[in-house]
Amino acid sequence: MQTGNLPESIPSPKETLGYHVIRWAKQYVVTPDGDRAGEPWEFTPEQLKFVLWFYAIKPDGTWKYSAGTLRRAKGWGKTPLLAALAIAEFIGPVRFDGWDAFGLPKARAVPLPIVQIGATALDQTAQTMDMIRGMLSESPAEAHYGLDIGKSVVQFKSGKPGTIKPKATAGGTNEGNRPTFVVMDECHHWIGTNGGPDFYQVLKRNVEKTTKMGSRWVSTTNAYNPNQDSVAQIIHESEMVTKEFWLYDCLEASIDIEDIRDEAKVRQALIEAYGDADWADIEGLTRTILYDRTTPDSTYCRFYFNQIAESSDGWMVKAEWEDIHSSYEPIKPGDQIAIGFDGSIRNDATGLVGCRLSDGKLFVIEVWERPENAKADWEVDTLTVEAAVYKAFETYKVEWFYGDPPYFQEAMGRWAIQFATRDTEYVFEFWTNKPTRMVQATERFRSAVMTKEICHDGDERLTRHILNAVTREVMVGGEVGILIQKDSPRSKRKIDLAVCAILALEARADAIADGRMKRRRGRVVGF
Repeated sequence: MQTGNLPESIPSPKETLGYHVIRWAKQYVVTPDGDRAGEPWEFTPEQLKFVLWFYAIKPDGTWKYSAGTLRRAKGWGKTPLLAALAIAEFIGPVRFDGWDAFGLPKARAVPLPIVQIGATALDQTAQTMDMIRGMLSESPAEAHYGLDIGKSVVQFKSGKPGTIKPKATAGGTNEGNRPTFVVMDECHHWIGTNGGPDFYQVLKRNVEKTTKMGSRWVSTTNAYNPNQDSVAQIIHESEMVTKEFWLYDCLEASIDIEDIRDEAKVRQALIEAYGDADWADIEGLTRTILYDRTTPDSTYCRFYFNQIAESSDGWMVKAEWEDIHSSYEPIKPGDQIAIGFDGSIRNDATGLVGCRLSDGKLFVIEVWERPENAKADWEVDTLTVEAAVYKAFETYKVEWFYGDPPYFQEAMGRWAIQFATRDTEYVFEFWTNKPTRMVQATERFRSAVMTKEICHDGDERLTRHILNAVTREVMVGGEVGILIQKDSPRSKRKIDLAVCAILALEARADAIADGRMKRRRGRVVGF
């Protein structure tokens, strides 16, 4: 299904320069490879529609869209389309040149074409540049326009100004360029660690210097990982897309990740995502998705179904979590338990998760989540939270309580005093923002799930938070460790009960190590 802002209709010849571009490309550009290598280039119907709308104009001849993005499945044909557009922007009729006697728009070439192929590293531009050279080598355009087709630059043999050239690396050295067209390929790889977002801003600023002359940029991407804050995500979430100032063409499959083991649904989803890309090996991809378990399901969703997999680096696989569901021996009042507490005030959820000492069974004591239609000033009722803590201590034999204290430090101090006996303390701080200890706790929880050392009662709320969590790599003591987090800072998919569960399991382990399954004693500990 189309989930971008690409109109359903096709623009008329009066509304776009795209028909000029399409006819010109067929006359001057050749197919670079495959069974039709050397034959005149032809866009597929879906590519044609994108070209027509990308070159759509307003009644005054200015662009309807000041930029465009094509988000499609891996292997759909994004790079050849970009290459064709780069060539057209270099020597083809791509700028408005008034109206003819029939009221149709005329088009002309860019006088001084500076086409840049942007990437965060030069080797990432190789595929697009190779495609451009393949489309131009021994093509009618090569002789007609007198082109010098080099490995790293395409220019005119006569020395006439104008180039197609790769552009890489972020930073001030790229400031000041005046490109007439910029290609940004595979923007889901443009992330903070490689300077992608900064480089994107530089390229965009450079294009904006000459937007009145028709300069624009176009990007392509697979579905991005929302945990990486990539340029693809920045573009997708921009109001320039929602307000339809930028064109956004996205065809994605309508399949749930839970159905990824269903052969018929997988095949149909691939057919839907790949559209008219008849070269896609649907049967081969279906087999890969069904039987190659070395790749996470979320990766298949991103690259082959073109879905933004919000659990792209999912911490827990659903089947693994469901495998430790147990209805045996329900939690009962009076059971010895440990508690994990993660408290917030406004944005995140607040929760209490218990873990029975005898068998490691996890259960939700209480959770407070922001309602869908809550007012902007909604806050967790802290008195209700405190009441739930007191009730838990009254209902169960709480042997150890770990809580993340930032928003409830004063309350936790009171609980530590109020629930203490003469020789034993039960309430302890566990700062989740201290990576070393939290990495170890997270790894122990993951291992306990894999080895089935723990179980849970099937509570939908805990399951949802566990499956919402994605992983984040951190350096701890010179080694890489794993923490969990939300799929993006603004995500509504909460993970707070997952944090509670980790703390509850840690609390259980410390309670058992302290001998509390047999006796009650201890001391106040702060971390």
